[in-house]
Amino acid sequence: MFKSEIYVERRKKLREIVKTGMALFLGNDDVPMNYRANVYPHFRQDSSFLYYFGLDEPGLAAIIDFEEGREIIFGTDVTIEDIIWMGYLPPIKEKAERVGVKETAPPEELSDIIKEAVERGRKIHYLPPYRAEHLIKLSRLLGISPEEAGKGASVELIKAVVEMRSVKSPEEIEEIEKAMEITRAIHMKAMEVTKPGMREREIAGIMEGLTISMGGYLSFPIILTTHGEILHNSPTDNIIKEENLVLVDAGGESPLHYAGDITRTFPGGKKFTQKQSEIYSIVLNAQMKAIEAIKPGIKYREIHLMTAKNIASGLKELGLMKGDIEEAVAEGAHALFFPHGLGHMMGLDVHDMEGLGEDYVGYNHTVKRSDQFGLAYLRLAKELKPGFVLTVEPGIYFIPALIDRWKNEGKFTSFINYEKVEEYKNFGGIRIEDDVLVTETGHRVLGKPIPKKIEEVEAIRNK
Repeated sequence: MFKSEIYVERRKKLREIVKTGMALFLGNDDVPMNYRANVYPHFRQDSSFLYYFGLDEPGLAAIIDFEEGREIIFGTDVTIEDIIWMGYLPPIKEKAERVGVKETAPPEELSDIIKEAVERGRKIHYLPPYRAEHLIKLSRLLGISPEEAGKGASVELIKAVVEMRSVKSPEEIEEIEKAMEITRAIHMKAMEVTKPGMREREIAGIMEGLTISMGGYLSFPIILTTHGEILHNSPTDNIIKEENLVLVDAGGESPLHYAGDITRTFPGGKKFTQKQSEIYSIVLNAQMKAIEAIKPGIKYREIHLMTAKNIASGLKELGLMKGDIEEAVAEGAHALFFPHGLGHMMGLDVHDMEGLGEDYVGYNHTVKRSDQFGLAYLRLAKELKPGFVLTVEPGIYFIPALIDRWKNEGKFTSFINYEKVEEYKNFGGIRIEDDVLVTETGHRVLGKPIPKKIEEVEAIRNK
């Protein structure tokens, strides 16, 4: 964990933003695989609990009383039976002191404190629950139905947490850099070991094993596929062929749970085909120009739309699109090939704070979400600030079902050359992604470079 002063300062700042009521933070519990004692091996603490209280273990809860100034961590000290099975663990009071919290209590006292506050008509702030057990706990603590608990999250607390967690401190950037070391290693390994005849899951298994051996975990389940047109395709038994493109979207997690998130696409054999090289070059050019445009004060939606125009222009040169590019992007014709957003915030969550509500994280009162296909999936649209960490991940995809549907509907025939597109229906997809810090004067790409230029990728594939 970080130094205790960091957690103390974070809670102090939260008290300066939210001034009334009390905030309830429920830590996560172990999740059983098939019976209570057989839990999934990788416990993952709730990210906001980690941010404010730093303790990375199950069975904890905490409150911050904004009016009375109290901070309490609730947890159970280990018994001799626990010690027999798990070894010695420090008492809850000692753990709390490590993060600057002086007051602790057993879990059963939490119910009494919340009940008294509710009876006094005090506001209980909590963040949106994403686990079923949290809905049940909130329901019991607040005396409301699970449905009401699911809808009762505090918008005031959400906005305060988003405001704080969006801007990364130097210590947090250092943790993300640690995650990037793992991320780079697993991507390099994937490029190095992949051979025609291997199965997708074999490569994913090698990557995950390397992640664990380096002292970390995956920040999200690996996406590794020869069907890159399926945006979140998991590894399968598919056998890699020389003519395939292999899309790998994966990231490691630092010891303090900060995330990396990188995508690379490489040939199943030793070289890209001409058609693959042409599409790859369009994506890479669009990605590099998007990164160059990142600076404080610019809205990320502007960079997304600029990227869409760059992609559409490249596709027009290949004869896949036609007509006026500005008009094509304004109407959304490019989304046949680029149907997702350019990127998202990243930090303790790989899609940072997505569980708090994407519109609170990526949008605000001046920047509202579009309902246009493709643009509607942009997770981050608002003005960039120093300290933001975000992904830049354009792609080009040939999705047969979407192509058939738009073609049958006669959609955007002024901008799309469907006859030419038919030649690419079995192409797959290409995505290239890097993680970028917004600095005071511009930007910095995080982590050591991972090969992405065609000649660099082919050099590794030819080893």
